[in-house]
Amino acid sequence: MSVNDLVPAFEAVLFSGGEPMSIERFAQVFDISPEEVTETMAALAAKLKKAGSGLELVRMENTYQLATKTQYAEYIKKMFDIRRRTPLSPAALEVLAVVAYNQPVTKSFIEQVRGVDCSGVVTTLVEKGLIEERGRLELPGKPLLYGTTKNFLRCFSLNDLSELPPLPKDENAEETTAEQLAIEGEAEEDPLPSTTGSAGETTESEE
Repeated sequence: MSVNDLVPAFEAVLFSGGEPMSIERFAQVFDISPEEVTETMAALAAKLKKAGSGLELVRMENTYQLATKTQYAEYIKKMFDIRRRTPLSPAALEVLAVVAYNQPVTKSFIEQVRGVDCSGVVTTLVEKGLIEERGRLELPGKPLLYGTTKNFLRCFSLNDLSELPPLPKDENAEETTAEQLAIEGEAEEDPLPSTTGSAGETTESEE
């Protein structure tokens, strides 16, 4: 691949990764020399600058990362402040109920219970500080495990998980549980986010 072909490919990989990536890693992925990686990164930086992009290429020792320009920090902060104060959607309450009563659980387990993709909702709940990563399951692929946080207990006025409302014994248990959580947390729900966004952040389709 020529440098012109590599530039958009590098940009896509950096955007999706959302974290610093080493020169050696790019060399392995694209089967090129470290010198060619450096040359391509320089071309990518020039492209972003010429286009007047809100993103810039940042080098930290032997790693590169896409980052937002500092002059837009105020707007980015406002965006996250608005998002963290948005009331939880019914979908988010359902996912929160599944995690709360079955933790630690994987995203796959949540999706099996709800029957739909939950990536965006899980990301939202992590950002609001209501759920957090609890290690990985010892299975192929080692999927992440999720559980509720102390902030979850605070928002729903619980001392510990033993104070969760009892699960209904009918087929509408998940829906009823979500409604109970919504009622109990309505007055106090304004959790602070525990993570910040990145260039590769997941879209919240179910918020």
